[in-house]
Amino acid sequence: MMDYFREKIDVIVVGAGPAGVSAALAVKRGGKNVVVLERAENAGQKNMFGGAVYLNSIKSILPNSYKSAPYERFMTSHTYSFLDDDGNSFNINATSHNQTTATVFRPKFDKWLIEEAKKEGVIFAPKTLVRKLIYKNGTVAGVQTELEKFYAPVVILADGVNSLLAKQIGLRSEFFPKDMVLSVKETLKLDKNILEERFHIEKNSKDGVMYEFFGGLSELHTIKKNKKRLITPFAIGFLYTFKDSISIGIGASLEDLAAYKIKPYELLEKFKSHKAIRGLIKDTEEGEYSAHLIPEFGYNNLPRLYANGVMVVGDAAGLVNSAHFEGTNLAIESGKLAGETAVVALNLGNTRHNILKIYEEKLQKSFVFKDLKSYRNVVETLYSRKKSILHYYPKKMVEFMETVTCTDNIPKKRKFRKFIRKIFTDRSITELFRDFKAFLRLIFNIIF
Repeated sequence: MMDYFREKIDVIVVGAGPAGVSAALAVKRGGKNVVVLERAENAGQKNMFGGAVYLNSIKSILPNSYKSAPYERFMTSHTYSFLDDDGNSFNINATSHNQTTATVFRPKFDKWLIEEAKKEGVIFAPKTLVRKLIYKNGTVAGVQTELEKFYAPVVILADGVNSLLAKQIGLRSEFFPKDMVLSVKETLKLDKNILEERFHIEKNSKDGVMYEFFGGLSELHTIKKNKKRLITPFAIGFLYTFKDSISIGIGASLEDLAAYKIKPYELLEKFKSHKAIRGLIKDTEEGEYSAHLIPEFGYNNLPRLYANGVMVVGDAAGLVNSAHFEGTNLAIESGKLAGETAVVALNLGNTRHNILKIYEEKLQKSFVFKDLKSYRNVVETLYSRKKSILHYYPKKMVEFMETVTCTDNIPKKRKFRKFIRKIFTDRSITELFRDFKAFLRLIFNIIF
């Protein structure tokens, strides 16, 4: 391990994901020496990510080589699918060939990312578990691994959603279930030709599709003898296509999983058994099953992002916009801004909090904080109206399309009037008003 520290190290980065590598590149390009410590044998080896990355963010740190990354498929089709509890669905589809989003296998992608960083002089130290941070004179001055202590004026924490190091120094407290989403997924193997035919992908192209699924997971639970209530967990399904496989899963509120005593794999199996999903995954071969936590702190509950000698980036800082399934782009941007701040601090010879606050100021001016601020109440509002959004309205959307498409010799005017009357008999005026008010609040926050 000492071989990595033959030269004076200016910055230690803990974690070799996109946030950590982005930070390291910014530091090295600023003329400073940096080492990335990673507990796994290879970067990305322990990552359970099963979705897409955003090419504009990768281009921002690797403008000359981003096209050579090991992308699986470029997302040219995005489908929003609304499911009822009887096996029916209503889809809204958007297509784009701008190649801004692509699926990746993180072990391959993260390995490529760190190799690109090493070409520029970033030092990579795998199989190095950091146990705690070292304090000197009230400032973080290095890290202690399982074997040795290593010192640097600045430490950047990119150690993931559960960042034990950030908790050790009081930048983060223990999370509550309401602050986390548990994502559970399966990777299902499927012959490439069948996959392309099933998802209407041009043969032998790198085009791909993604789905987001709303609804279809409500069920009646017995709460007392002969008394039942409708349970609607706050959960959204997803599906991504890879070269010869499908990633399918759900992101569910940890709070609801605990409150309703729902096992994550049982919820995933219920989702997969929906008639609209069965057709998409039929004849697949079972592959890897995995689960990981996704932070959902929101703008109003972000942890402290810096202290004397230390900054926190990416998932470790809770920088995720779950409403749009965005995480890697926020991680890369935050890592880059932290790395730039570290260079400024080192050049000034002052790595205390009054200088490192520049990192948060940079974030405030970036899309990261601007988007998080715009979406600060989205998840909370959606959660408060989850039965409406994930049960009632998906069901009504399906019913409306049945009204429109069904030819049964009944005058259309009568059918439409019946549909509208049914809305007001199924749902109280008070509940409809609350839904409308919540919708307006979301729009107002996002736009204004």
